[in-house]
Amino acid sequence: MSNFRQEFIRFSLERQVLRFGDFVTKAGRQSPYFFNAGLFNDGLSTLQLARFYAEAIQASPLQFDMLFGPAYKGIILASATSMALAEKGRNLPFAYNRKEAKDHGEGGVLVGAPLKGRVLIIDDVISAGTSVRESVNLIRQAGAQPAGVAIALDRMERGQGELSAVQEVSRDYGLPVIAIATLEDMLGYLAQSQEMQANLAAVQAYRQRYGVTARP
Repeated sequence: MSNFRQEFIRFSLERQVLRFGDFVTKAGRQSPYFFNAGLFNDGLSTLQLARFYAEAIQASPLQFDMLFGPAYKGIILASATSMALAEKGRNLPFAYNRKEAKDHGEGGVLVGAPLKGRVLIIDDVISAGTSVRESVNLIRQAGAQPAGVAIALDRMERGQGELSAVQEVSRDYGLPVIAIATLEDMLGYLAQSQEMQANLAAVQAYRQRYGVTARP
């Protein structure tokens, strides 16, 4: 497990974005952990989160020309990640969408740099894949090319079928998905942390029941 992935799990725990206990997912599953990226809600934590996105993106071989953030969570994620990448010497344009078209001023649903070239979508997680589908449609309608998706955590959990939501996105759109950390990284962290090791068996059992074996 590379350092930034382990550090991201630790950071998420410190911010109580990642918690262990008894939770019910949107799919109605009883989960031993919960990840709520909305709790990265101040300047310092958002800055650090963006730096983790930048680390994960730079660690991948993905080629892209700009960032796109789907409304609403993706707006701050894309803009903050563009700043974190600029810190690392890579200054890239970004854009995002509105939920409703604006009928005055510049109008339309897109804000920021014009969508062109290869576009990396930045979001927090992939659940049903709705925001990815909407983003892909907007990008293609603008004449640009979706290049991939970057998310904070891949739960590596089956959707309605045998594939995870991440695997379904890769299959349906032919897009690579970059995650700062995955369920495998979380399990690795729990196994190495004496303080958190008590949660390991419950997460392993959950993965055994609902997990997928590998990323696409």
